[in-house]
Amino acid sequence: MKIKIKNLGIFKQAEFTLGDLTIICGKNNTGKTYVTYSLFGFLNFWHNIISCEIEQTDIEKLLREGIVHINLGKYLDNSQQIIEYGCRKYIDLLPFVFSSPENSFKNTSFSIDIDLGKNQLNQKYEEFIGSTNKQIFSLEKKEDSKELVITLLSENKEIEISENVIKKIISSIIKNIVFSQFFPNPFIVSAERTGTAIFRQELETPRILLHEAKTIKYPLAVKKNIEFIKDLDIIVKQDSFIIKEYPDILNDFTNIIGGIYNINKNDQIYFVPTGKKIKLSMDESSSGVRSLLDLGFYLKHIAKKGDLLIIDEPELNLHPENQRLIARLLARLINLDIKVLITTHSDYIIKELNTLIMLNQDKPYLQEIALREGYRKEELLSPNQLKVYIAKEELISLDNRQRRTRCQTLVEADITPDLGIEVSSFDDTIETMNRIQDEIIWGE
Repeated sequence: MKIKIKNLGIFKQAEFTLGDLTIICGKNNTGKTYVTYSLFGFLNFWHNIISCEIEQTDIEKLLREGIVHINLGKYLDNSQQIIEYGCRKYIDLLPFVFSSPENSFKNTSFSIDIDLGKNQLNQKYEEFIGSTNKQIFSLEKKEDSKELVITLLSENKEIEISENVIKKIISSIIKNIVFSQFFPNPFIVSAERTGTAIFRQELETPRILLHEAKTIKYPLAVKKNIEFIKDLDIIVKQDSFIIKEYPDILNDFTNIIGGIYNINKNDQIYFVPTGKKIKLSMDESSSGVRSLLDLGFYLKHIAKKGDLLIIDEPELNLHPENQRLIARLLARLINLDIKVLITTHSDYIIKELNTLIMLNQDKPYLQEIALREGYRKEELLSPNQLKVYIAKEELISLDNRQRRTRCQTLVEADITPDLGIEVSSFDDTIETMNRIQDEIIWGE
């Protein structure tokens, strides 16, 4: 999936392709948040803004004959055009996504190109629509078939929903079958996460007292973090596939934060440090513990294969050692079919990912290093799993013009099996620091 943006924030024009792991680096105020928030917003709203029109004749045939066959292939064949129309509608939602004035994005362009070569319509689908007491119609798609068969299960006179409602239900199901393969389910961990952890009890104030808070505007990503924290008492009642199949990942996470999170019977979150008989409230806990709270509950309770986990600065408030461990944890998730997108200023995270790439070669001495240093096979990465971009000013061709213009954009970084990721902004800073210190030590 390739995302293209124009006139979004400080970006004049940029594009990036979503990989298994997508990394966006860059100095402060270079537009990294615009990239992540815009993608997150689209993935939240795609189902509402993409339209799969159902022919009125199909509805009439269903009600008249009791069965209709709908060719899903026509929606797949026109999927790029359908998505482009949805992207144009999405521009109207950007002020809500960024909590900005209505006219902030009047010149913005946001588009997504999908890879039709990777489409899959081979999965079986079956669903029954109706109430608890009465099923109205069924929908079935056989494995390796592009035909959706809709069968009426009630007499026409017994149907209590309108034709328009039936049309919307069928359209919604077609969107799920055809387009959900292109758009992963997003979960975002924003840079404002440490605050929501502290003020959870205030967020639980009865709704009647929150009518004034509704006028307070936050970006969509922050709102989603607040909703997630507010709903933890419900979220903890379910288990993710990770806790069922890969509990060792949760053990790795426990080692990073140095303990576990708990919610007591009064619905308060506590942190219990490993090996200590104390429990700390969130405002008593370290900033590192608070910064990883959303991630911890996501991993344990709601993570699903195929998700897109977006983390704004995973290194936030973490010691360099834990930054390295977070990089290895993210690599495990990638290899379990959870896509990850991060923005980062951390040279430690990039270097640790480089290690995971460089160790992933069939050379005896590299295998010895991996064994000696405690690296596991399931943590290793291939260069083709990563896409890395630097937000910076660069000479580019705007709208394919011959003349190039210097403007803010995304520049793709080189990734090789032998050297890993090349991020010049980090390297330049480190080399400058080393040069100054060399002069200090050896200058005299």
